[in-house]
Amino acid sequence: MSLPPSAKGLGNFGGAFDLGTLRQPAVTIDPADLGYVVTQNNLVSELLPASNEAVAIILCWSPRSTQAQSLLPMMRQFNRDDATATGEPTWIFGSVNVDAEPAVAKALQVQSVPLAIAIIQEQLVPLFESVPPADQVRAVINKVLELAAQKGVGAAPAVAADPVDVIEPEEEAAMAALQAGDYLGAKRSYEEWLKRSPNNDFAKLGLAQVELLIRIDGVDPVDAAKQADAHPEDLAMQIMAADCEIAQGDFEGATSRLLSAVRNSAGDDRKRVRDHLLILFTLIEPDDPRLAKARQQLASALF
Repeated sequence: MSLPPSAKGLGNFGGAFDLGTLRQPAVTIDPADLGYVVTQNNLVSELLPASNEAVAIILCWSPRSTQAQSLLPMMRQFNRDDATATGEPTWIFGSVNVDAEPAVAKALQVQSVPLAIAIIQEQLVPLFESVPPADQVRAVINKVLELAAQKGVGAAPAVAADPVDVIEPEEEAAMAALQAGDYLGAKRSYEEWLKRSPNNDFAKLGLAQVELLIRIDGVDPVDAAKQADAHPEDLAMQIMAADCEIAQGDFEGATSRLLSAVRNSAGDDRKRVRDHLLILFTLIEPDDPRLAKARQQLASALF
């Protein structure tokens, strides 16, 4: 069984939920929306072999996360939309309840939900850990299907050509590098993409995310937070802790930490923290209300 790298390759870090901090709400899930229910027993014996014939896309979710649950019917509907004229699915949609299947969650290195993962020829490719808009989820699925078709698995989606849905060669190289755990290789691919297309938002977001993954690679997020809390004057510790927090989906925690550092520093130190905070701002959607609030707080802290 091939395990994914610890990174989440394509998604937005601003909307994930740390599995250790979620509370249990009352939920009602339509069993039809779960698709192929992945368990410890069928993951290796059934789903991985099936991925040699058809792409499998699985959503890791929890009854403790209403946002994760909201993706289930959306992705299941996309799966139905892509069926053939005879009703046969062109790709496999599966779901993992990480609370019910902790062994599967551990094997997939799930640290937060929702997490979407594609399986192509028994290779696991992290897609996104957030709740993107429906059009972005659709675009990611299309890209995965196109990539798999190039490898001889399934067929590319029958959609009209659109710049968002066409996978660029640099993006394909970056995805392959992420799949192999080669963050530096993925970074070079995104940089090459930006040289060719300097204003491409997907390339900018991909580069920002890969650079974050490089910074936190091998870092224990719990220890990073403890060290930063114990040494509030150490800006390097504050920046590292903030990186870990936003990677786990805690945008408010990361920005609050660095805003405090901005208020308590001056000169070059203040500029260093401010510049890093601006980098973190690029990791969530521009129209996210949390971003507007954080920008206002930064302006107040600076002036």
